[in-house]
Amino acid sequence: MKTIYRLILKTYLGPMFLTFFIVMFIFLMNFLWRYIDEIVGKGLGLDVIAELMMYSSLTFIPMALPLATLLASIMTMGSLGENYELLAMKSAGMSLPRIMKPLIILMVFVSIAGFYAGNNLVPFSTRKMSAMLYDIRKQKQEIEFKDGLFTNDIPDMSVRVGHRDKETGLLTDVLIYNYKNPDKMSTTIAQSGYIRLSPDKKFLLVTLYNGESFEQTRGFRWYEDNELTRKMFDVQNMVLSMSGFDFQRTDANLFADSGMENMDKLQQGIDSLSHEATELQAQAYGPLFSSYIFPYDHTLSVDSLRSVKSDRQPFDVADSIAGLDIDKKMKTWADAAHNARNSRSMFIRDESLAKEKLTQLYRYQFEWHNKLALPVSIMIFFLIGAPLGAIIRRGGLGMPIVVSVAFFVIYYLISIMGKQMAREGTWDAWFGSWVSTFILLPIGLFLIYKATNDSNLFNADWYFIKFRKLRDYVARTYKKIKTRYGLSKKDA
Repeated sequence: MKTIYRLILKTYLGPMFLTFFIVMFIFLMNFLWRYIDEIVGKGLGLDVIAELMMYSSLTFIPMALPLATLLASIMTMGSLGENYELLAMKSAGMSLPRIMKPLIILMVFVSIAGFYAGNNLVPFSTRKMSAMLYDIRKQKQEIEFKDGLFTNDIPDMSVRVGHRDKETGLLTDVLIYNYKNPDKMSTTIAQSGYIRLSPDKKFLLVTLYNGESFEQTRGFRWYEDNELTRKMFDVQNMVLSMSGFDFQRTDANLFADSGMENMDKLQQGIDSLSHEATELQAQAYGPLFSSYIFPYDHTLSVDSLRSVKSDRQPFDVADSIAGLDIDKKMKTWADAAHNARNSRSMFIRDESLAKEKLTQLYRYQFEWHNKLALPVSIMIFFLIGAPLGAIIRRGGLGMPIVVSVAFFVIYYLISIMGKQMAREGTWDAWFGSWVSTFILLPIGLFLIYKATNDSNLFNADWYFIKFRKLRDYVARTYKKIKTRYGLSKKDA
């Protein structure tokens, strides 16, 4: 490898890793801001929080890679231009595409890595993250006691307290009903005590002071065979097994969705949904024609109605009932209106099922194309950022961040619009996935052309000179036309 290529790669890799982790950190902070209320106060361990952060970070790779590539490309080429290193390489006979050659090869490998992340890591991490968020939401935080009211948060127990001290947690006037064993129900009354969860949320620690407990033992014939036991105590300690307060894991495969599958499973889903949607549409139209529209024509089928060529001749309904008397006409119109209402309600019900399958089919098709569009978008952002940095000739994090965010916002808004249109079926799935690529690719090619020819794209004087030339050309053209046709100022 040439020394100049090693210099370019070394200059690029530093900003690439730096910007990638900065972008990932921003997305991660946004994730924490969204779910902070659901995470805090649940007694989660650091390992659980770290695992959730890891899975959420992996889901941000498809968004972080293009933005990091754009920002790093502008920073690298801008720094080379600002330090006149880019000018020195061009003076040595190297064109801009040749200077970008090692970076283009590197971007090919980055695009492949981005495709692998989007096709394999993101579906896996999305399922895991969704399962963990579901488990965190359903986990109980703590046992809440309200003065004078019963709480049923403890399994097989009902607890009522007279008052709870918010500072010390001391409970007074405690009444506990324990009905875990139907044959041995107990009631406990205490002047004061503490009821707390163990640190691992698996046990309930109960300490009661100055009370008494009543235990009733009942057999099969409880109305004849029962026994009541009374016990007095100064201090009573109990350790009860708990459920629902410890962090329980749910199978991540239960959260499979179109955005949580790789391309192979998406293709299987597309084939299956296409067949199901076709069958549902046939089921909706078949009874509609045979039972309501043409109930007396047993030779008619849905396939014959779909055929372009048909030997059936149209007929005028008004002429066919013109010879009927008024009673039969009224009955005929009433029957027709009744059948129309029934056919409409039946068709709407069947159509809703078919529409649901079609909506899911559009989502699967969009996600399939979107996984291919991700690595291409990485390459396009590089083709925009590298020549743009060579034109701007500014390194650091100032101007590159402004330009990068502007391009990324445009890309993101177009992608959101394409996603919405594709999922609704307004646009084809491939067009909704690739529309941002179609728009940004010409911009990248134009910037490469301008940077290769050392164009002053952001030079205000250059635009002013071009405007003056255009103004002078229009003035000369107008003067020639005026001279040729003898137009006066009033005629013009």
